[in-house]
Amino acid sequence: MWYLVSIVVLLLAMILELELLVYAMYSLLGVLLLSRFLAREWIENVSAKRECSRLTAQIGDDVAVIVDVKNEGSLPVPWLLLEDALPKSALLQRPPRIKVNKRRMAITQLKSRGQMTMLYQVTFLMRGYYQLGPLLVESGDLFGLHRRYRTLTSPHFVLVFPKVLPLEGYDFSSRRPIGEIRLTHRLFEDPTRISGVRPFQNGDPLNRIHWRATARTGDLYCKTYDASSVAGATFILDFHRDSYSPRSEPSCSELAVTAVASLANVVYQMGQQIGLVTNGRDAADRIREEGISHEFVSRDTAQANTGMRDVSTRLRPFEVETRRGADQLTRILETLARVEMTDGLTFPTLLTEAAARLTRDATVVAVLPYVSAETAIALGNLRRGGYAVSAIVVMYKDHPEYSDCLGRLVAEGLDVRSIQDELSLSAVCAAQVLR
Repeated sequence: MWYLVSIVVLLLAMILELELLVYAMYSLLGVLLLSRFLAREWIENVSAKRECSRLTAQIGDDVAVIVDVKNEGSLPVPWLLLEDALPKSALLQRPPRIKVNKRRMAITQLKSRGQMTMLYQVTFLMRGYYQLGPLLVESGDLFGLHRRYRTLTSPHFVLVFPKVLPLEGYDFSSRRPIGEIRLTHRLFEDPTRISGVRPFQNGDPLNRIHWRATARTGDLYCKTYDASSVAGATFILDFHRDSYSPRSEPSCSELAVTAVASLANVVYQMGQQIGLVTNGRDAADRIREEGISHEFVSRDTAQANTGMRDVSTRLRPFEVETRRGADQLTRILETLARVEMTDGLTFPTLLTEAAARLTRDATVVAVLPYVSAETAIALGNLRRGGYAVSAIVVMYKDHPEYSDCLGRLVAEGLDVRSIQDELSLSAVCAAQVLR
């Protein structure tokens, strides 16, 4: 705009032969061009490097961030505004998910080949997947005619694991939601565990015939086997946004994640298989894959294009396959650290999508904040399909629908438990809703 106005005035002055005005416009254009050149030269010669003390943390841990900024040009930079980007939603949420100690913003100047260091700490108050950086740099000419905005350094991503609480009384009877459960039907039999013999019946396969008993008695006898046992657990976490009341957030959703993490830890310590299925989204899906070292025309545009994306279009379950393994608990904790609420798959739809991939030799443990009639029927159908199913409801007892939610699950013949806080979570394995 300044260039256009100056050129128009210059042309008019030349036509009208106003020599002083022509001289003034030449001078103004010279200042504008020089200012533009210097502003670009200053910011293009600035480089930065960030270091983080760790990239994984527990709730309550501090992570130290060191940002070194250097002027690699031969011209001094008269002023720089530095801001190391942090997720705004995590800072503004009440209660906040992170807390910043010391300053992550600074106004400075750099002499030729000079450098400065910015140091601050981030305290992580809740589990999650947090982006630290990039560094947003702003500079410009001394007259304020030209501003330049640039992002430097690649961002760091810190994974904060969920809280894992010790549980009491998890050595259940046959209805416990974790551990081995002897099946009450003969859908699965263990061919390595012979329980006895019985007379041959039409349709019995030849590999069931007990040849020694047949030879001794002269009549055909078949082997009978013990029923298989269900060992371990597959946790199904409902993380649909509509299932959680805004009045109870974020405490309710964080308690649900803590419940799954704590129960998975117990099953892992028992040496059994564990898995996880949820309809939540993966925070890593929101990472911007394009580069971040760009120049922007305004500060708001730079901030909007350097953070993680606000939305994710994920419509498939977020899963960790049920199995044993030394790293299985770590994989589940990493998944729980990254999981975020979604408005995609509902819980009944999640069960329909994931049912074919659920292993039948592990208990299905559903952790959910609300139980609709459709959810209860879906879990009941899963039980009638041959799965051992338990449900843990994360809901306050004074909730107006507390009794109805638990009653729907009991009516489907499910093992039902409820938790309201971390204290009740510690004893969840010992507290069963009576049928």
